[in-house]
Amino acid sequence: MALHWGICSAGKISHDFVCALSTLDPTLHSVMAVAARSAERSRKFAELHQIPKSYASYEELASDDSIDIVYIGSINTEHLSLSKLFLNHNKNILCEKPMALNVKQLTEIQSLAKEKNLFCMEAVWSQFFPIYQKIREIIASREIGEVQIAQATFCLPILTKDHVAMKELGGGVMYSLGMYTAQFAMMVFGDETPKSVSVSGHLTPEGVDSGANITLLYPNNKMATLVYSGICRMSNVAEVGCTEGKIKIYPFWCPTHMEVTHTKTGRTDQFQFPLPDSNVKPFYDNATGLRHEAEL
Repeated sequence: MALHWGICSAGKISHDFVCALSTLDPTLHSVMAVAARSAERSRKFAELHQIPKSYASYEELASDDSIDIVYIGSINTEHLSLSKLFLNHNKNILCEKPMALNVKQLTEIQSLAKEKNLFCMEAVWSQFFPIYQKIREIIASREIGEVQIAQATFCLPILTKDHVAMKELGGGVMYSLGMYTAQFAMMVFGDETPKSVSVSGHLTPEGVDSGANITLLYPNNKMATLVYSGICRMSNVAEVGCTEGKIKIYPFWCPTHMEVTHTKTGRTDQFQFPLPDSNVKPFYDNATGLRHEAEL
């Protein structure tokens, strides 16, 4: 029986998520409804993606008994209220990152989900890509030794966008780019906790972060070095350094390619995990990879 999805917000990321869902088996995943604050936007979104129902309010979507789970792709400042709205209507939720703007908000959402016994997940899509699973397997097997260093850089000129530049809209480059570098380090080092965290960066006149350099020091001389910026563009790759080799992935936040180099032999193994195309063109690179977080 198909999982019936509702889509909250008719913006670009919601568009790409529906494109990704369309590449999955329709007997397992079906988009039943979309809601936006504009009836016209909701209707056009539904027509484009061939969604049966469109609503002009989020409350109508929350009241739709045919919906099993809601994808929340709204602006950051609405994630708390919308998560609570759908959870209070007994809907499971997959909420775009950041799920909340601070720990207090996140705790409120998590507590409500536990109280209602509902599924509640932040949509950090990177973690579900097949390459990330392959990296976990390589690290666990120690086929290239023990992990020592993780490096990740994510720099794109996105500070011109209001939802990034304006504090009142939940802006800040950490929410848009920096978090990807942090989740990469967390994936590499697993349950290990850094013994120290050092961060230096810049704030814009509007009071949001424009970029930062982060150093995480772990026990046994391990470390992560992370850089992000919303002002310029870099190569945006990530590497894992091990005692007997290294791993390089790109683009690291939505990877389809990985190189594993063995120091002793000099051999480099290439891994490719291509993504399917959708009938409707997504806005963002490798966006059909959003399918992986829905598959779980």
